[in-house]
Amino acid sequence: MPGWLLLGYQPSGVVPAAGPIEKEPVLLFATLYEIVQYLINIIVFVVIVQFVLGLLIAFNVVNTHNQFVSAVWQALNAILEPLLRPIRKFMPSTGAIDFSPMVLIIGLTILGIILRNLAVAYS
Repeated sequence: MPGWLLLGYQPSGVVPAAGPIEKEPVLLFATLYEIVQYLINIIVFVVIVQFVLGLLIAFNVVNTHNQFVSAVWQALNAILEPLLRPIRKFMPSTGAIDFSPMVLIIGLTILGIILRNLAVAYS
């Protein structure tokens, strides 16, 4: 296939309809954006659940001696610790308040905005 067909230009000035060669990268990028956005939403939800459970544990509403609460707390920490540890390394110590979950949510939101704008730009 001549290169000018891939660019959408024909010497006669007639632009061919978009074929599968032109639409595949766009659909692939849009699909990847949707998958990444879905994963971002799951991570943000898990961060919020960990925050609420941490408050409930701190105010003795739920007890970590309960096996279910302990299992959920350990699972949430195991999921989020690899994401929060690098953030905690460069953030200054603020005492008892941990701002790393908020920084993670803001960073993931910014990543989602950038990917959405790229998906729109390439569609």
